[in-house]
Amino acid sequence: MSNYTVNEYAELIEKELSKRLYSVKDGQDYVREAMNYSLSNGGKRIRPILTLEFCKLCGGSIEDAMNFACAVEMIHTYSLIHDDLPCMDNDDFRRGKPSCHKAYGEEYALLAGDGLLTLAFETALLDGNNVLPENKILAARTLASLAGIAGMVGGQVLDLQAEKTTPDYNKIKTIDALKTGALIKSAVLLGCYAANATDKTKLEAAERYAECIGFAFQIVDDILDVTSDTETLGKPVGSDEKNEKATYVSLLGIDKSKQTVEQLTNEALAALDVFDNGKSKFLRNFAISLADRKK
Repeated sequence: MSNYTVNEYAELIEKELSKRLYSVKDGQDYVREAMNYSLSNGGKRIRPILTLEFCKLCGGSIEDAMNFACAVEMIHTYSLIHDDLPCMDNDDFRRGKPSCHKAYGEEYALLAGDGLLTLAFETALLDGNNVLPENKILAARTLASLAGIAGMVGGQVLDLQAEKTTPDYNKIKTIDALKTGALIKSAVLLGCYAANATDKTKLEAAERYAECIGFAFQIVDDILDVTSDTETLGKPVGSDEKNEKATYVSLLGIDKSKQTVEQLTNEALAALDVFDNGKSKFLRNFAISLADRKK
């Protein structure tokens, strides 16, 4: 079983995403181009990497998990396209390039997001691997639930409503758990399902790992918005403070925020102790690297 670095994973995932996008017969090429524009626009590929690694951790293979990994990343990318639209966050740039709606127009950006959302489920249910049919159905249901109104979409709703208020720490935590954390949770669970894992203790440990790194990731984002610069991050910084938006840093301060990230990272590492098969090294290092990241 091959061991990949983060960068090697990112390259592999990008190739596999393109393969699945362009394998759709009779697809309209212009919207496919818009879908590919956002799908291939770099990114950390955190979610699909988690899917692949948790599948390996549970005794499965990368090949078995790849459809699920691509499906999760398609959902994530569709959400970014829609988030950038003028009716939402109205962001003109994404990862240093014009947002999809700036490159292709609002109408096609909307359709590109719709296309990725639907392609995700088509991809998750593809044949050609060792995933049991019932686990493919379970994966699709899990992805739909955690990406929907009780998950990612629900978090976006709460975030929009919070713009007119001053949310407290618990409110922000709830928003982020849904808006960001839910899809990360789906990524690790789909990895377990790809390996046909059924051990409840291990599934719960995987969820706990996801919750901790997802929460830590968002706090680090807030820290970097204060301490980093536009050139390093590839996106504007200081917007939260400028817009008087409540963040973990504004509520806890930088030092307490950093302490919380460290605590969450340690809890994520502890969750992996359930998997005592010697295959968790990558995921341990991954959690630490996400906490220590500079962009």
